[in-house]
Amino acid sequence: MIELLWPALVAGTLIALVAGPLGSFMVWRRMAYFGDTMAHSGLLGVTLAVILNLHLTLGVALVTTTLALLLFTLQRQKRLPTDTLLGILSHGSLAIGMLALAFSDSIRMDLSGLLFGDLLAVNPTDLIWVGTITLIALPLMAWMWKPLLAITVHEDLAKAEGIPTERIRVLYLILIALVIAVAMKIVGILLITALLIIPAAGARWLANTPEQMALGAAALGMLSIWLGLWFSWVANAPSGPAIVVTAVVAFTLLLVAGLLKKEA
Repeated sequence: MIELLWPALVAGTLIALVAGPLGSFMVWRRMAYFGDTMAHSGLLGVTLAVILNLHLTLGVALVTTTLALLLFTLQRQKRLPTDTLLGILSHGSLAIGMLALAFSDSIRMDLSGLLFGDLLAVNPTDLIWVGTITLIALPLMAWMWKPLLAITVHEDLAKAEGIPTERIRVLYLILIALVIAVAMKIVGILLITALLIIPAAGARWLANTPEQMALGAAALGMLSIWLGLWFSWVANAPSGPAIVVTAVVAFTLLLVAGLLKKEA
């Protein structure tokens, strides 16, 4: 069993380490819809990868990163609010991906595995992708931590203090796009955002500092992935839903514990 599961376990653990701090900022900055937009664009990335004969992770990473940069650019205009832009990009990219799959006779793939995750699809090449993104993302997050906190608290004040707010914001968006790309096979396109949001939301109930919340989110993410993959294997269930349900259970327990602690 462990021989078949270890690629997914290692990849999931590395993803959770990065998703913890990234997801914490997504909760603080109320960016859940941004994560959904990046995730929905993953199907277009898969289609692009198959057509151009690229690795699936590379195809998804190219599309999600492009959308992140496009959103960052479009946010500079004042006519349309960010949530409207996200809606257009999210559903537009998902629809284009679905149409490309429907009209291409040469593309044949298991949509269920892509949408909801497939732990047995993770291979050593995927581990290299995940490991590379982790080695890039963790040092970048450490360097960005204090500036990103300052931007989250008060962006105008952070800009007045000389913090390169636009550079930090675009790097953060790109990191989310890359993590979503490498998490696709384990959690699935439709559920990736849950891995970023739910552990961070759960850790928030017991954390007293931003650093505690980020570490707690990473720990909860790893626990959700380990237990979710185990349940997926035992019950022969899709890995993505199993991981997300585990995360929801953990969140519920922490929510109850947090409320009881507040009343005590």
